[in-house]
This record gives sequence, structure tokens and C-alpha cells, in this order.
Amino acid sequence: MKKNTRFSVANLVLWPGTKFCERLGIDPEADAGLIRWMINTLVYLIVALVIAWIIVANS
Repeated sequence: MKKNTRFSVANLVLWPGTKFCERLGIDPEADAGLIRWMINTLVYLIVALVIAWIIVANS
């Protein structure tokens, strides 16, 4: 797989799942990106919940 040296917004958003797949030795695009999608969903869910809890706790 050729490394893309340009860093776009899409690469930034997909970064957690891509790095996770690379650590496991899985091609991030091999299964239509479903594993990468799941990891990204979990990461951004946790981030969103932490932000929501901070907002609710301070109001």
C-alpha cells in the first residue's frame, strides 16, 4: 500500500482506526473499512461523551 504523504481532513478523521489496523497488521481498506469504521466510531463516541459530561456537569 502506497503511503499518502498529504494530510487531509479525511486522513485526520480516519487516523485512529487506520493506526489501530496497522498495529494489528490489517489493511485498513481490506474489508471495505469496517474495522477502521468501528474503531473510529468508538473513539469519537468516547470523545463526544466526555465533552457532553463536562458540559452537563458545568451547567
